[in-house]
Amino acid sequence: MKTARFNKFLQENINVIIPVILTGIVIVVGGFAEYLTEYKQPGANITNFNDALWWSVITITTVGYGDYTPVTPLGRIIATIVMFVGIGIAVTLVTVIAQKRVERAQERLMSKTVGKGRIIANEMKATIQDKVEGIEKLTEEEFDGLMVMMKSLRVALLEESKEVYKCPRCGNDYRSKPKFCSNCGFPSI
Repeated sequence: MKTARFNKFLQENINVIIPVILTGIVIVVGGFAEYLTEYKQPGANITNFNDALWWSVITITTVGYGDYTPVTPLGRIIATIVMFVGIGIAVTLVTVIAQKRVERAQERLMSKTVGKGRIIANEMKATIQDKVEGIEKLTEEEFDGLMVMMKSLRVALLEESKEVYKCPRCGNDYRSKPKFCSNCGFPSI
């Protein structure tokens, strides 16, 4: 049972877990490479592996305190790679987190609006039926309002429809199958 929950957790959060693991790998590998490059160099301040790991963490997060800096050209190349990887991972994590927040907001919005469209459509249908029954008594203005209401109801009902037709030439979407595409004029098949 715990394994199933753990697997579900992994599947749901794989977009965050992979960048975190990559960050750890880059910190260790970058720190180790920097240590091997710098520890015997004259004037180097990265002389042990702990200093190299600290430097790697500070560099990958792009904080760069300046307390440890590479002095060799190869060390500076490694630093550049670690910096760019850090920026890439940070951007990826921010994107994933923002995407998850947008998805949660959309789910909350959908749960609040599902069914309300149908209620509004039913109320609109009843209103239209009442007006149609007394159509001969409607003023010109009321008749125009009835036409607008009927068009709005049609649009609302078509939006609920799951079936979408796509023009093969330009990709324009339609809720009902048209004879010709209103965008490019291509005949529907």
